[in-house]
Amino acid sequence: MRIVALAGGIGGARFLRGLREAIGPEDEITVIGNTGDDIHLYGLKVCPDLDTVMYTLGGGIHEEQGWGRTDETWSIKAEMKEYGVGPEWFGLGDRDFATHLVRSQMLTAGYTLSQVTEALCVRWRPGVRLLPMSDDRVETHVRITDDQGTRAIHFQEYWVRLHAAVDAEAIVPIGADTAKPAPGVLEAIAAADVILLPPSNPVVSIGTILAVPGIRAAVAAASAPVVGLSPIIGGAPVRGMADKVLAAIGVEATADAVALHYGSELIDGWLVDTADEAAVAAVEAAGIACRAVPLLMTDVAATAEMARAALALAERVRG
Repeated sequence: MRIVALAGGIGGARFLRGLREAIGPEDEITVIGNTGDDIHLYGLKVCPDLDTVMYTLGGGIHEEQGWGRTDETWSIKAEMKEYGVGPEWFGLGDRDFATHLVRSQMLTAGYTLSQVTEALCVRWRPGVRLLPMSDDRVETHVRITDDQGTRAIHFQEYWVRLHAAVDAEAIVPIGADTAKPAPGVLEAIAAADVILLPPSNPVVSIGTILAVPGIRAAVAAASAPVVGLSPIIGGAPVRGMADKVLAAIGVEATADAVALHYGSELIDGWLVDTADEAAVAAVEAAGIACRAVPLLMTDVAATAEMARAALALAERVRG
């Protein structure tokens, strides 16, 4: 079985770890990772979502945080602060710095982001094929209004520095409209037996991936069933502040509203948590097969059960 998953950071990475446990040794997973969160810091190219997937599946993630490296130290950041160089609000530890240094050196030498990601994965051996959504530069920006007026800021500043405390007025994936899917992305989607949308942020993670011309159309046209898992449980995000960015595009923070946002032209099946069982009827009325199952990723075993439920729903849709 060839499985393709579109994934963001923490939620996507943790789901993928469960998915990897749920499949057989002959099955293959290709992950199309969001690069809209990418940012340049300290002269380095930082890819938070790609690295979170790589570290999580490679056994190097800081489990409590869900991002960054385990057993991290912060000497470089402390020295940068002494020089008056920021930003202080974004945490790059010493071990993490090494990844960004290698990536930036390779990019400067002329390698593409796809090639660099493949090279980094040689060390981490995540057990999946990890592809950036595009080799082109795409950055998600958020329009806000605060005491400095109306302005657009990088998504990382909105999420990490401001903690989404200011209303998001618009989400703009800068560069997405002219970006091209990375090599292998469209081919993987076309060859897939199952396509999964993990419980990643539907706006700034999966939504940004789908904003790259050709990717949404490829998913919609795929012969494989497309099944998503709700990132909303009981009217609230499982993790993070997805409700803030959903509001910016006029979508309620409910399990059924997110399914309808994707739409029956894109997804064939949708899993909601048992707490949202009442949403099943509305989703199915829209032409999307729906089941209510436990969706809290409390541990790898529970997450593997979620993945099995998604694969079972895909089989049901396939008929």
